[in-house]
Amino acid sequence: MKSYEALIEDLYNRFPAFQQVGSGAYKPGLDNAEALDAHFGHPHRTFRTIHVGGTNGKGSTSHTLASILQKSNYRVGLYTSPHLVDFRERIRINGEMIPRQEVERFLLEHSDEAFAFRPSFFELTTFMAFKYFAAQKVDVAIIEVGLGGRLDTTNVITPDLSIITNISLDHVALLGHDHPTIALEKAGIIKPGIPAVIGEAEGEVRNVFQQRANEVDAPIFFAQESNCMTSATPLRGGWQYTGTMVGDLWGELGGLCQEKNAATILTAVAQLRKIGYNIPDEAIREGFAHVTSLSGLQGRWQKLSDSPLTICDTGHNIGGMQYIAQQLANTPCRNMRIVLGMVNDKDISGVLSLLPRNAHYYFTQASVARALSAQEVANIATQFGLQGKCYDNVAAAYTAAKEEACEDDLIFIGGSTFVVADLLGQQAQ
Repeated sequence: MKSYEALIEDLYNRFPAFQQVGSGAYKPGLDNAEALDAHFGHPHRTFRTIHVGGTNGKGSTSHTLASILQKSNYRVGLYTSPHLVDFRERIRINGEMIPRQEVERFLLEHSDEAFAFRPSFFELTTFMAFKYFAAQKVDVAIIEVGLGGRLDTTNVITPDLSIITNISLDHVALLGHDHPTIALEKAGIIKPGIPAVIGEAEGEVRNVFQQRANEVDAPIFFAQESNCMTSATPLRGGWQYTGTMVGDLWGELGGLCQEKNAATILTAVAQLRKIGYNIPDEAIREGFAHVTSLSGLQGRWQKLSDSPLTICDTGHNIGGMQYIAQQLANTPCRNMRIVLGMVNDKDISGVLSLLPRNAHYYFTQASVARALSAQEVANIATQFGLQGKCYDNVAAAYTAAKEEACEDDLIFIGGSTFVVADLLGQQAQ
């Protein structure tokens, strides 16, 4: 019988993964997903779901909500993507990754028969998650959209609540080249009669969401207007939120984007309470304060070392990098050293234009087919006054940054989820 490692390798080889090869693995449309759903017996209908879409902040929002519900004594499934180090990160119950033997069992029992549907990697892993959650009798599962929304495999569910965090330009070749068009794709997860929470939306984007909600008679709530908090102040590496439904609230996630995410999460919790979820105040406090240990979340302004201060973050598009660039500018240091790599389907120039010119750059590439070469990134970076050296892999770039840093420096590693994945994978060895 094949080993776990061989089965995972086979999974990547037989079923194309967007994480590895990009748009060639994307299968738009729900026909295949619905056929697979029927084949597997509609497993998601045996538990409640909450659907989370948007461009940025999906992961932080999903993990924090899962943590809050877990502390509310629910048995909580969590399905997210991509993973950073271990494939099993995608599928969790109460923070614990799916056991290897469960992955093995699913692939041995179903990959050959499912192959008749010619599923994508994401389609197959989505139903692996649904089958596992059903078998383990979760009370509720937080389901993160993979790409877009309207045509995403996860959109076969009928959730208790739909959440859309924000809209930014990402995957434009697949979703559209302007904000309203992308918003229309994301709005596809808003279901008839199902309440929807929108994190950030203004102008035409807001109109897209409002129009979709009107068309399907779905109650819609905009976090920006919910008055769910009065202020947010940096504290102990995270954020102190005041004037919330539970009074003062400390969140351990420290990125600047977390203030927006917190408003989305609190608005969502208020709606979940309205529809019958029993969520005590203390569960909200605990969920915000201990999200990484409760849910296993990594790569969100994650501190790896104090001396020199070393931070990694998975933000990889303009919407995410604008917060990272601001936070880098506000972090005191003698020298700033940035280990940077990107993939080929992002707005590379837009992201690079946001980064500080006074930093030392270590250009590199992640170990995925979509990665731009270090030299390609460096060539584009010079157009924006960003100077540095090139390295063949993330480990070499990070080692060089550490060797050249003094204890008062700041090292930042990012530009791509996969750069962070390579870094954390190396550290886990």
